[in-house]
Amino acid sequence: MEINLQNLIDDARCYKAVRDLRWPEKTYCPHCCSDNVIRRGKDETEIHKQRYECKRCCKRFDDLTNTVFSGHHQPLKTWIIFLYFMGLNLSTNQIAQELNLDKDDSHYMASILRSGVVEKKPDVKLSGEVECDEVYVVAGHKGNPSAVKKKDV
Repeated sequence: MEINLQNLIDDARCYKAVRDLRWPEKTYCPHCCSDNVIRRGKDETEIHKQRYECKRCCKRFDDLTNTVFSGHHQPLKTWIIFLYFMGLNLSTNQIAQELNLDKDDSHYMASILRSGVVEKKPDVKLSGEVECDEVYVVAGHKGNPSAVKKKDV
C-alpha cells in the first residue's frame, strides 16, 4: 500500500504555521511595519490564506506576501513538504519523484528556498582579534599558463 504524504498534510495547519512563525506576537504590515492591521477575509482560491489591510499605509497583503512562498503555482503544503525533504538531504530529483513534480519545477523550488535562506541569514560581524592568511587564486586559467605567470611590476 502506498501512502501519499500530501494527503496527510493539512492546508489550514500549513497557513497557521506560516502565520505563527512570521508573526509570533502580532500581525504587522510587510510594507510599513505597522501593527494597525485588520483582517479582510479569506482568499478566494486558497480558503485558508488570510487577507489583511494596513490601516496606516492602506495596502493589502496576505499570509504569504513578501515570503519565498508568494506568487508561485504550487500550493503551500507542497512547499512545506519540499522544505522538509530538503532538510532530510534528499536530492531535488528524489523530491520531484516523491511529490510527483516536474524535475525542472523541483530544481526551481530548491533554488527559491535556498535563496530565501541566504537572504534571511544575518550579516557576519567580526569582533576581537581576526587573523587572515594569504591566498593565491589561479583557478580558471587551465590551458592558459601565461595568465598564471607573475606579472613584473
